[in-house]
Amino acid sequence: MNTTSEITLQVNGKPVTCSPNTNLTQMLQQIGLNPRLIAVEYNGEILHRQYWETTLLKTGDRLEIVTIVGGG
Repeated sequence: MNTTSEITLQVNGKPVTCSPNTNLTQMLQQIGLNPRLIAVEYNGEILHRQYWETTLLKTGDRLEIVTIVGGG
């Protein structure tokens, strides 16, 4: 198996590539997001933060990322 090829997934409807064996937390950092200020929908379901480190991304995954904004 070729472990040097990149995988492609959808982030908010746009194609994004990353290395195989990248977990969700690493991907969020790669695209410059603060994991503490966002919510993530992973393949149609809200993914709780406690699972981000163990969720390995794979080709075809779909992420919808929402930034949490404070205000009043």
